[in-house]
Order: sequence, then C-alpha cells, then structure tokens
Amino acid sequence: MITIIVDGTPYPAEEGQTALEIARQNGISIPTLCYHPALKPSGSCKLCAVEVTGRTGGRQIAMLSCILKVSDGLEIKTTGPIVEAARKKAFKNLLRMAPQSTRLRRMATDHGVDLDPPPDGCVRCRLCVRVCKEIVGADALKMKKVDGVSWVVPETDRCIGCGTCANICPTGAIQVEDRENVRTIMIRDELIGKHPLERCEGCGRWFATTRFIDYIERRTAPHPHVKETHKYCPTCAKLFSNRTRALSDHSVKTRMPGH
Repeated sequence: MITIIVDGTPYPAEEGQTALEIARQNGISIPTLCYHPALKPSGSCKLCAVEVTGRTGGRQIAMLSCILKVSDGLEIKTTGPIVEAARKKAFKNLLRMAPQSTRLRRMATDHGVDLDPPPDGCVRCRLCVRVCKEIVGADALKMKKVDGVSWVVPETDRCIGCGTCANICPTGAIQVEDRENVRTIMIRDELIGKHPLERCEGCGRWFATTRFIDYIERRTAPHPHVKETHKYCPTCAKLFSNRTRALSDHSVKTRMPGH
C-alpha cells in the first residue's frame, strides 16, 4: 500500500492504479468522456488533466489522470490555473467536433470552465429582422450586442406568429412548431412568440394564428370588402376561388346568345 496526495489530502492507493481511479474511489470529481473502467485508458478526450509536481519539487505540469500511474508520495491537484487551462483547451477542441453538444457545455459549467457563447446556427444575415420590419410590418426582431457578440433577439410582444422569419432563415436557426392549436416560434432557447391557432372554415385544420388574422384585418381595413370574408387556409382559399371563378364563367356563358 502506498499514499498519494490529492489537493492536499493523503489517500491510500495500490501500485498500478491510476490517479483517476484513486480520485473516483474517494469521490473527487474529474471530468472525462473517453474513460471506461472495462477498457484500457486512451487519454483521447484530454479532459481529465491534473497538476503534477515534479519529483524534485520543481515546476508543475498537467498530466492526464486516466493514464497517470500513482507512486508513493505523488502529489496532484485537480484545480488551479494549470488544470483550468488544460481543461478549457480540451473542451474547446471537443466542441469543434461537436459544437451543439449540451453535455459538453454542461460538463464545462459543472467544472468551472468558461467557454465562448455556444453556436446557434444563426449567421447574422439579418434577413429575419428585415423581412419582419419591411414586409410584415410587425418589427418583432432586432439585433442586440451582448459581450461584443451580435444576436438576433425578439422584441417583447411584437410577434404575430406568421412564421415568415423562419421561412426566410437560410440556416434553420429559427424554428416554428405547431402543436394542436398552439404555434411556438423560437430562436436558440429564446421565445419569439407563442400564439393560439385558428381553424380553416373549409378543411378544419389549424392554419394561422389569431393574432396574424387580426393583424391582416387591421391592415386591410381601409380597403372596402367586396365579398364575404372567411377564415380559409391558403389551399381552401385557392380551391374556393377557382370554384367561384368556374361558376361565374359558366353563368356568363349560359346568358350569352346561343347558349
């Protein structure tokens, strides 16, 4: 039996064990992704770095605890600037391969590693902001700079639920979900709008938000309605329009001489 020192506390160990094994046996948290007790350690993820003091008490270096074999009197630290720098580098390297991994970011947060803002799929083309302002007229999105980074963010209570921003987004960063009679529009984990949907009077499916229909009625209010209005989805509106046109054409023909 030998003794090693972890973060200033002595722990018993056996020859051949690794520093990571000793840490886990004693409830000391060291992050790792590639380690499994049934497999030979590979040190692939590089997350399990610890600070090791040289045998002569010289400079401290970072070593991977999953492959570091213990020896009597070995002294390691699981926190501190050297460890933090090694872990941050490892997390960033892993996130280059899996930028959307929530597990990696959660692990980094749990171990006090401050990472750059997560990618959100948005390329800051501003198409969504412009179409909402210039075409739709709702002005429900804006660009906001946070810690030197520009983000597309919602304006409070401006969204009418039309979904135009999601349709024009070239990368799919804005998501629209219709679940039963509710439409939810999101960017990242931020809510742009959540609205009840109206049923089509023709086919009965949910097709547009109440707020969008009310908005269109207000926009078209100055123009006189020359025919009865209905709440039709685009498919039914086109279908009934074609039928009305066909009936009108037939009526005209029957009134013409020779018919």
